[in-house]
Amino acid sequence: MTAGTMSHPQTGTGQDDVDVCIVGAGPVGATLACRLAVAGLRVAIVDRAALPPMEDPAFDGRAYAIAAGPRRLLEDAGVWGLLPLQACPIEEIRVSDGRPGEKPSPLFLEFGRQDAEQPFGWMIEARALRVALNRALHAHDLLTVLAPDEATITRTAEGARVRMQSGRTFGARLIVAAEGRRSALRDQARIGITRLPYHQSGIVCAVAHEHPHNNRALEHFLPAGPFAQLPMAATPEHPNLSAIVWSESDALARRMAALPHDAFAHEIQRRMGDWLGRVTPVGRRWVYPLSAQYAQRYFDTRMVLVGDAAHGIHPIAGQGLNLGFRDVAALSDVLIAAHARGEDLGAPSLLRQYQARCRPANMLMLAATDMLERLFGNDNPVLRRARDLGLAGVHRMPALRRAFVRHAMGL
Repeated sequence: MTAGTMSHPQTGTGQDDVDVCIVGAGPVGATLACRLAVAGLRVAIVDRAALPPMEDPAFDGRAYAIAAGPRRLLEDAGVWGLLPLQACPIEEIRVSDGRPGEKPSPLFLEFGRQDAEQPFGWMIEARALRVALNRALHAHDLLTVLAPDEATITRTAEGARVRMQSGRTFGARLIVAAEGRRSALRDQARIGITRLPYHQSGIVCAVAHEHPHNNRALEHFLPAGPFAQLPMAATPEHPNLSAIVWSESDALARRMAALPHDAFAHEIQRRMGDWLGRVTPVGRRWVYPLSAQYAQRYFDTRMVLVGDAAHGIHPIAGQGLNLGFRDVAALSDVLIAAHARGEDLGAPSLLRQYQARCRPANMLMLAATDMLERLFGNDNPVLRRARDLGLAGVHRMPALRRAFVRHAMGL
């Protein structure tokens, strides 16, 4: 079936009506749409942008670390098997502390293969995930893609009405706001948002390197913010490839990203050390501002928030997208069970159940990443000594290491 046609009548309502209308076709909204359609719900997904251009083949350096729980969700949604490029497992993670150009502290924390029965996560290019999502979105008769298009939505206790700019109108039992941090639906519902600026920006790129990474990641805490090297699958041009995510103050990040090729490579080497040999930057460099934010509640009449519309965290632990996927897993569980029982998918009791499952854990993760950023993002010698001892202490406690790992993996 081609995108943009609806042909599944709903008893007692218009033939174009759907169970769930999702606004925002980013990774979180698109995965939710696929997961619900696989389970037999009628879904419409709306995005103001056309989806095919998001597959631009120019490698932009951005990549996602997908944890084990979210990977299972992507498999259930029929997305994982459609990835056009191989995902690279993360099987070891070294966490260290130091200063640029100096050897890292001898006190460190290492998560290894003995700490988990499967990889800690899988690295995939943002573009590869987009290709898989676009394929999956068009694989279901119960799923209608409305993009590029815009929706005007009216919500009442009885139901929601969706009017598209292109002219069609239809009803929905539930609206999902998945448009990201600047969610218009959240603002229209007058759901309060609290923002925590960090006055930092993240530099994102890819590097080729001399030695193989052996599926090992590095999280190196520096006074200006964390520096992460994340292993990527080999390409024909680059047998040894990693993604880099590194934080600096806003002005310095822009200056770093604008450096000539050799000078930029030198700055990466000063932070990463030489364990991968000589590094060569590959493709584009991206700079984006870092902040955290959280919504005061996750639902309103006939509407729920998911992903960045509900919460945004510091990327210090690489958990931002995984938190969004955990929202999707929880919401789809609640909706699929209610659909099987023949219940109203927009009932306040269901939406409250979703919020109770997600918001406390999300707030805990936001608090933890905020605390990590403040604890590690400074050069105070007393704090440096305390955190180095803390890292080394956790390193020596296998049970605690494994507990950390299970939580981060979303299991």
